Amino acid sequence: MRQLPAVCALAAVLAVVACMPARPGTPVTSGEAVDLVLQQNPLFAAIGPRDSELIGQAAWYEVMEAAEGWQVEIRIGWGDCPAGCINEHRWTYLVSSTVDVDLIEESGDPLPADSGISGMVTAGPTCPVVTDPPDPSCVDRRVEGAVLVVTTLAGVEVDRTTSDADGRFALSLPPGTYRLEPQPVEGLMGTAEPVEFTVEPGAPALDLVIGYDTGIR
Repeated sequence: MRQLPAVCALAAVLAVVACMPARPGTPVTSGEAVDLVLQQNPLFAAIGPRDSELIGQAAWYEVMEAAEGWQVEIRIGWGDCPAGCINEHRWTYLVSSTVDVDLIEESGDPLPADSGISGMVTAGPTCPVVTDPPDPSCVDRRVEGAVLVVTTLAGVEVDRTTSDADGRFALSLPPGTYRLEPQPVEGLMGTAEPVEFTVEPGAPALDLVIGYDTGIR
């Protein structure tokens, strides 16, 4: 049997190696490790990086390089957070070199129930002339079918809801800071302004009023 030249044999070996599936390794960036951890719990949906300059930051994550990959710590605090938060709960995850995500420690106060937002969508004015005192027949009308999209401050959609026949809406959300983005409503002029808000763990639902412009002048 004729032997292949050494160069040909080496080329054949390299071709086989090139076709083998790559073994997963350490995430290229710390951001990839954070993304994997934030997917582990709905409570983490709107949590951002720790900002030492931000007073009253209730929820944050920190990431650091570890011997076996990346270590990510997540903290949620509540209760007088401008003064440092009375209560807190922490999770520590390890994202290993095989891209496994392991919870290696969890500690802190028991987590309270989720809170969220509720409120009403209205549209006004309903009369061409505003009087003082206001005319009871000219109060803003309630809007049915308004789609309200909740996103993180980075613009990632978290959830959405639609106002009912009475203009009311409600949505349960994990702790975090969000932006509510009202969507256009057919027949109304313009779109209501976005609203930024913060959900504290266990706090009563925030009451929001979303106002659209009818275009009546």
